[in-house]
Amino acid sequence: MFVLKPVGRVESVLKTRDEAPRQPDEGAPSAWLVFDESVRGALRDLAVGDEIIVITWFDRADREVLAVHPRSDQSRPETGVFSTRSPDRPNPLGLHQVTIVATDGLRLQVDRLEALDGTPVVDVKPVLRQVAER
Repeated sequence: MFVLKPVGRVESVLKTRDEAPRQPDEGAPSAWLVFDESVRGALRDLAVGDEIIVITWFDRADREVLAVHPRSDQSRPETGVFSTRSPDRPNPLGLHQVTIVATDGLRLQVDRLEALDGTPVVDVKPVLRQVAER
């Protein structure tokens, strides 16, 4: 067993799962990532325009779900959650590729984030671009 310690949380206008789009390109609003003082040094090289991957913990997910009808469409065959982006899953990690649009101390505003208000942020990683071969 291991323990993940959140490094921050999401501040969003999205309060319930019913309000949240299923994917960022389906109308996800911008949101703020609010970080703990203890990780201030980790934020120092992030800037407006940077693309990052935000890893969240879907704290309101059902961890017992192993299969779903994709997009809750009963006409689609039931599919194992590891083949879907369902938030309900044994370890409900969310992966969100976003762009930083503003910074304010321990706060980063990002575009198109479909995570709910209060969702714990577990980590942030840069989006790596393929380097051209020489």
